[in-house]
Amino acid sequence: MALELINPDGLPVPEMYSQVVVATGSKLVFVSGQQPEDIHGKLVGYGDFAAQARLAFSNLGRALSAAGARPEQVCKITIYIVDYKRDEHVPIIEEAQISLFGDHKPANVVVGVAIMSPGYLIEVDAIAVIDEAVRS
Repeated sequence: MALELINPDGLPVPEMYSQVVVATGSKLVFVSGQQPEDIHGKLVGYGDFAAQARLAFSNLGRALSAAGARPEQVCKITIYIVDYKRDEHVPIIEEAQISLFGDHKPANVVVGVAIMSPGYLIEVDAIAVIDEAVRS
């Protein structure tokens, strides 16, 4: 495996991410921010954060697959949320994240933003590392 997930002593052990990810491999995959859009670039789930989160993570999975990367090879994600409210948004993000990553917990950061394109509530990008010498 190209990733070592670490939660150091003295830091909280997060439920949905790892504090430190050490990545080794021969191929880096950088995925642009994935938004809750259909194949035609149209927003799906206007006003529905949960629907948008599910689709953004689903689109992230499609993008990873197109590059030959699997979700468990993702070392870092960044999640951008309009008007971020931790208590309200985290459970929804966790559900969407688990649907793509299962038990895998890449490093992550959640960034609250004031606005995106009208109606858009979330965007997710990723970095993955593939060890091309080890194919499974």
